[in-house]
Amino acid sequence: MPNYTSILFEVRDAVARVALNRPQAANSLNSVISAELMDAFLRCEEDSAIRAVIVTGTGRFFCAGADLKGFYSQASELKSRVSLFHATIGRIIRARVPVVAAVNGAAAGAGMGLACACDLVVAAESAKFTMAYTKIGLSPDGATTYLLPRLLGVRRAIELAYLNRALGGREAVEWGIATKVVPDDRLAEEANGLAAQLAAGPTRAYAAAKRLMHSGWLTPLETQVEYELRSIGELAASEDAREAIAAFGAKRAPVFQGR
Repeated sequence: MPNYTSILFEVRDAVARVALNRPQAANSLNSVISAELMDAFLRCEEDSAIRAVIVTGTGRFFCAGADLKGFYSQASELKSRVSLFHATIGRIIRARVPVVAAVNGAAAGAGMGLACACDLVVAAESAKFTMAYTKIGLSPDGATTYLLPRLLGVRRAIELAYLNRALGGREAVEWGIATKVVPDDRLAEEANGLAAQLAAGPTRAYAAAKRLMHSGWLTPLETQVEYELRSIGELAASEDAREAIAAFGAKRAPVFQGR
């Protein structure tokens, strides 16, 4: 396993677990942790044995956003640091395998963007989602202005940006930010179970579905349905599709390989 200093990375039963590991700094983001997140997701992309990913935080926080101490002391490097994190967010959104966020505490600022970039979000009851940017005189980053209007609509996204309201786990589900909320002591179990379920599924089809969903926001109808046509044609010839059809005929559960 790689020798990271700010994240934990392990692979077990086809599921990679990526945990932000700066609990003494509320798992806040700096250039080191952003680079390590990028490297971890590149590994997930390149390792065909990895079929799902869980993103979480150690300690009491998921991710408190940018490390403000470093943020102001290294203001001259601001654009390069934000660009690195944005590249990481893009890598997560375009990941070839399902990505599950297990939000175990505060997800603030760019930490909220990190959670929203994941495909599915399991939130602990004690989780808190907040933008927090305008509270310190900044505009949003972390792809939140891309993700939140799509998840919530522009009106609610602006409300969060202006008022910095903190949404609890249950509210996050009601608003459409989280997929499900669970008691704190069941978070790891629920996230692991969901990731295992996805890892056993047709991951190529998942990747295609995600790609089509994201492209559909900016693509004209005629172009989008052409993308759908090409994608379903390619997947119909895949090993997973043939296995699913054979399993249906044999009245058994399919065994997917992601091929």
